[in-house]
Amino acid sequence: MKLFLDTADIDEIRTAVRWGVIDGVTTNPSLYARVGGSYDDVLREICKLTPGPVSAEVIADDVEGMLAEGRHFAKLAPNIVVKVAMSENGLEAISRFAEEGIKTNCTLIFSANQGLLAAKAGASLLSPFVGRLDDINEEGMTVIRELADIINLHDFDSEVLAASVRHPRHVTDAALAGAHVATLPFKVLRQMVHHPLTDSGIVQFKADWAKARAEVAAKG
Repeated sequence: MKLFLDTADIDEIRTAVRWGVIDGVTTNPSLYARVGGSYDDVLREICKLTPGPVSAEVIADDVEGMLAEGRHFAKLAPNIVVKVAMSENGLEAISRFAEEGIKTNCTLIFSANQGLLAAKAGASLLSPFVGRLDDINEEGMTVIRELADIINLHDFDSEVLAASVRHPRHVTDAALAGAHVATLPFKVLRQMVHHPLTDSGIVQFKADWAKARAEVAAKG
């Protein structure tokens, strides 16, 4: 399963890229608002840091507005994926982008049927929001599981991307449910690295090594 970093923070992306575990990046207006500056410049910098897909979200609600914004984003770098919210106009825009060879990420998916429609319209990535479904007492992973089965059964080219990931268990469950991708905040990625037993084990190994060297030095 591929892992994307869900952020517009350049320093976070640089760090994750150095770890060698990141396959792409997703951004949205809320994430961009936290870092500020020129959105185009931020996207160009991100695209230089990772050769994988970088999702840039359109803001317009109308089809022509979505197309104008998406075409602009697509010209910034070859690995840009245009992020379009699920809606009637969104489906039309996704279909038009597909005809033009522009890859898309259909976001704000909350049901397998929405994901199926996005796949038929030609979306490259399908993004169910598991955390937000959990928030309203629905099982977010059910949508991931159902949609992954649909995509595999009917041989769509689309990939299922687990979004709104809140904690490391979401990543594990998404992988087991058949998601092709999970996008996660840097905080969750860092949590995946650490485990109390790993951390205490490292401390113990260092202590034992220091003790052994001290004993050797004392005998010498």
